[in-house]
Amino acid sequence: MLKVPFRIALASSTFLALTSSAFALDGADLLAKINAKYAENGISFAAANVAVDGADVTMTGVTVKTTAADAKPVTIGDVAFTGVETDDAGNYTVDEIKFPDLNVTQDKTTVTATGLSLSGAYIPADAADKSIDSFSPFESANSGPIKVSEDGKEVFSVASMEANSTVREDESGIDYDFAVSGINADLSTTPDPKARDAIDKLGLQTLQGDISTKGSWDVAKGTMAAEAITFDFKNVGKLSLAYSISGLTPDLIKQLQEATKQLNASADKQAADQALGLQMMGLMQQLTFDSAQIRFEDGSITRKALDYAGQQQGVTGDQLAQSLKAMVPLMIGQLNMPDLQNAISTAAATYLDNPKSLTVSAKPAAPVAFPMIMGAAMGAPNTIPQVLGVKVTAND
Repeated sequence: MLKVPFRIALASSTFLALTSSAFALDGADLLAKINAKYAENGISFAAANVAVDGADVTMTGVTVKTTAADAKPVTIGDVAFTGVETDDAGNYTVDEIKFPDLNVTQDKTTVTATGLSLSGAYIPADAADKSIDSFSPFESANSGPIKVSEDGKEVFSVASMEANSTVREDESGIDYDFAVSGINADLSTTPDPKARDAIDKLGLQTLQGDISTKGSWDVAKGTMAAEAITFDFKNVGKLSLAYSISGLTPDLIKQLQEATKQLNASADKQAADQALGLQMMGLMQQLTFDSAQIRFEDGSITRKALDYAGQQQGVTGDQLAQSLKAMVPLMIGQLNMPDLQNAISTAAATYLDNPKSLTVSAKPAAPVAFPMIMGAAMGAPNTIPQVLGVKVTAND
């Protein structure tokens, strides 16, 4: 559900950039080029009017929709953008695109967002362009405060969001980062009494924190690496994820886009889903697993959770922790993974005695093809830890 709105916002912004050339404002031609480019993502565009003032353009009545049979147009509104240029090949760039503020109410829920903009937008003249620039359609995307209200009461807000994408000077890859700052969620209004009791006991009436991502994409090897995907929340802890996979080349991305396009265009969704599944299985053979890690650094939530769970069972948090230390080896023993069993048991005991951090990592001696992983999972799941080089540690 999140992918379609994101693709719509991203594609519509570059569409607006393209239509800004003061000396090539043939609306029908520009719209045809944009639709040709983003048809691979199953998206089409329309605009009621385009007004040009030098390198500045104001578009009114902008709408966007997916090419799915039951899709309805989504109104973006009036958009202003500045600093538009085009080169001899017909590629367009735009310094900044400013979107209208969002204020949408459905039933009792109201969503508002301000300060929506994109900068350094790029769209190639040729829809089949496979240059690295075509995979970095903007340099920066920003949003000011975002708020969600229920019956007039604010229940969720974000102070700001920012995403950056930078093509390396030698065009060997793209570096990116993303940050959601000042997250504030009011959990005190949760309607379920049991959930509200748990929230009160854990001291989570208000959830505050930040989310950030930093990564890169190496074009030649198709290596997509996330150095850190971090969820950091006050009085809870920090959850960090990292991964690296190879084989995600421009050609493979194009094939994935074409598969998505065919799915959106098909009238028989069930048959299309099945066909897409088979196609994805074939495409996955090109991917290899390099490494991955999940790490949790406690921010006081573990002790509170043990105390709360223990209370439900009529014991103290420490007594529950001791029971869990005894149960973990028995539960893991059923998996028939002796080496991993010992590592998990040791890490669990260490963490429960003094909750600081818990880390699960996987780094094979050499990259492992995804079909090999799937084969091991179906035929001999107990070999997965050896195949992927899985390790579990605590407080390191």
